[in-house]
Amino acid sequence: MNRAPSPSSSIASHSPTARARRCLRAMLLGAAALLLMAFALDRLFPLRLPAPDTGSTVVLSRDGTPLRAFADSDGVWRYPITAQQVSPLYLKALLTYEDRWFYRHPGINPYALARGVAGAMRYGHMVSGGSTLTMQVARVIAPIPHTFAGKLVQIFRALQLEAHLSKAQILDLYLNHAPFGGPIQGVEAASWAYLGKPASQLSHAEAALLAVLPQSPSLLRPDRHAEAARRARDKVLQRMRDENIWSAADIRDAEVEPVVARSLRSPLDAALLAERLHEQQPQARRIVTTIDANLQRALEDRVGEYLSRLPPRTSAAVLVVDNATLEARVYVGAAEFADPQRLGHVDMVRAPRSPGSTLKPFLYGLALDDGLITSQSLLVDAPQDFGGYRPGNFDETFNGPVSVAEALQRSLNVPAVDVLDRVGPNRFVARLANGGIDLGLPDGARPNLSIILGGAATRLENLVGAYTAFANGGVAAAPRYTPQQPLQQRRLLSPGAAWIIRDIMANNPADVEGAPLDGTVDSHAAVAWKTGTSYGYRDAWAIGVTDDWTFGVWIGRPDGTPSPGQYGAVTALPLMFNVAGMLPVTHSHSHRAQPANVRSVDICWPLGGAATSTPASLCRQRRTAWTLDAALPPTFAERDLTAWTGGLLSLRVDQLGRRLSATCHGKHEHQIVLARWPALATPWLRVDDAAASALPPLMPGCPTDSLDVANPIRIAGLSNGATLRQAPNSRQPLHITLRALGTTGEVQWLLDGRLQGSSLGNAGMLIALPLSGEHQITALSRNGAYAHMTVTVEKPQA
Repeated sequence: MNRAPSPSSSIASHSPTARARRCLRAMLLGAAALLLMAFALDRLFPLRLPAPDTGSTVVLSRDGTPLRAFADSDGVWRYPITAQQVSPLYLKALLTYEDRWFYRHPGINPYALARGVAGAMRYGHMVSGGSTLTMQVARVIAPIPHTFAGKLVQIFRALQLEAHLSKAQILDLYLNHAPFGGPIQGVEAASWAYLGKPASQLSHAEAALLAVLPQSPSLLRPDRHAEAARRARDKVLQRMRDENIWSAADIRDAEVEPVVARSLRSPLDAALLAERLHEQQPQARRIVTTIDANLQRALEDRVGEYLSRLPPRTSAAVLVVDNATLEARVYVGAAEFADPQRLGHVDMVRAPRSPGSTLKPFLYGLALDDGLITSQSLLVDAPQDFGGYRPGNFDETFNGPVSVAEALQRSLNVPAVDVLDRVGPNRFVARLANGGIDLGLPDGARPNLSIILGGAATRLENLVGAYTAFANGGVAAAPRYTPQQPLQQRRLLSPGAAWIIRDIMANNPADVEGAPLDGTVDSHAAVAWKTGTSYGYRDAWAIGVTDDWTFGVWIGRPDGTPSPGQYGAVTALPLMFNVAGMLPVTHSHSHRAQPANVRSVDICWPLGGAATSTPASLCRQRRTAWTLDAALPPTFAERDLTAWTGGLLSLRVDQLGRRLSATCHGKHEHQIVLARWPALATPWLRVDDAAASALPPLMPGCPTDSLDVANPIRIAGLSNGATLRQAPNSRQPLHITLRALGTTGEVQWLLDGRLQGSSLGNAGMLIALPLSGEHQITALSRNGAYAHMTVTVEKPQA
């Protein structure tokens, strides 16, 4: 039997409490269903975020300035950044204009969406998008069509972002992926591309501009549509005024600031170093270098301007290293990056080239350490034969007796080869390798005497690293290009040898454009420098050292073809002094004090001993020398001479001063001592020095001795002191044929110290005399015998 419900139960089921419970239950069930649906959709359509390391690679200077950006596989430039690295002005403008409720909403703003829909229904098109910053990120990280269905997808993705990421992570995604026109993504890349500055240093006007630019990046690009960009920027400024975010004064100043943007381009400073580091670290997205961005740009401009005056296809390289840290501050690998005519893609900082004479300071430093020389030891710059190798000087002249300091400062070749022959090429090459200079030799070649004149290959970075030894007590090191690169130091010379060689190079006069005659840039920074030129004018070098810096310049053609007339002192040295003048004097690394084992001692030529222990009659020239470890080596012994021998010579003479041979005796005979100059130096001696060193004549009747083997020679074909006159209207040099009499061996012929050629025995030698003036002709045999004559060429009378 059915019972009718009681009135009380009916009333209970329809009570407000019951209805509330049913409503709550329905809401919970609905929420659960929505959560289950959201979870299912999240699993079915997972959120795909950009991988943390995707994007372009940016190579930065030491202060964070981008040097070069490498686009990603899609051609996009993006510089990774976080909100903490962006100007607070930009963040305020962005959030105020785009999404004031960013930190409060769950990814969507219902009010903004409703407003956008109402506007679309009223005007027939969208006048207010209603998108939150999170929704914009959803569209930025994945393509979503601009349709009603696309808007639903965008809302779903925004909710997913909020569920999986923090607000800070969502904001960072926007900062790195928002579109700014062309291939530019992210505010940091846009700030550098359009404004040439980091996003941390934006003005009010610049912050407003970059905040609005992603709304329509193609139509608002400031490099193409400056007026449209200004109007959009001013809308942001007006919003900031209305919301009382920025002061009225800041707004007024910002509104009068013009919209000026650079042509859109990726930064391209130290481009070849950036490429080098990118190749070494292909997975890195931010590579911080040791480069000083401002100095780099200034020197790139200076190099470009300087190269414009040189022959076509000429390139240049410059490397500047901080002596205190061995960090490179400037790296110019080519005169103009990617210039096809100058082969601007070739990095000449690390290209192997002939070093010319730039290795000579290390040779003389090693000879000092070996106790072979002092800074003023007597060397001979004259035609010499080293086992078939006959070097000449760059200007083809010879200078006779010179000091070590003069030989290094004037970069004379014969004295350097002489010293290398005594040090040993194998040992010299091994010492250079220990100091970081690995010389490249031709296939199958062994170290030889030509190395000191450029007969091998090395790199600018190796030379600059080795030259830091002259500022760091003889310790060389490889230049460092990133702060993480380990310091690799190697002993190259002793502190004393390094100090002496630097002193010699620092006192080398530099009469070139941009350099004072005393070789200093200013009163604080004395430059020790050396130049070099490779065979055939292929490479011009100049390396300089100050207390703070070591810097090197290479100029030439990357393809190795000659550049006639372009050599170190004329081409590279002026640019090197320009570089030196642009470097700050920091005094962060002061020149070391004179080492205790370096002493100043007066020595005597030709013997080389201390002046205090040399009789005045044997001290023909007095020189003040730097000595190392109190070593006072004598002048080098001569090679392959069978008669005349330099050094101390003791003789018996009679009362008239005539020489007595071994079995010969004379009245009142006694001993005399001569200080003999090296035989090959005698043609250049002063008259009094030559007379003091000359052998006394043999007393008649005495048998000849070995000292007479070097018979004198004389020049036939022209009288000493002769005057020659050109034929009327002739502009050609006079040609004369001379012969050397009194020898059967080889004779070297010099005109005004310049080698003209050689003859054998009394064979004729054709010499071309210049048009006018007085000229010295010298015939010099290999055993030291020589003959001089002076001739004068007059212009024809009118």
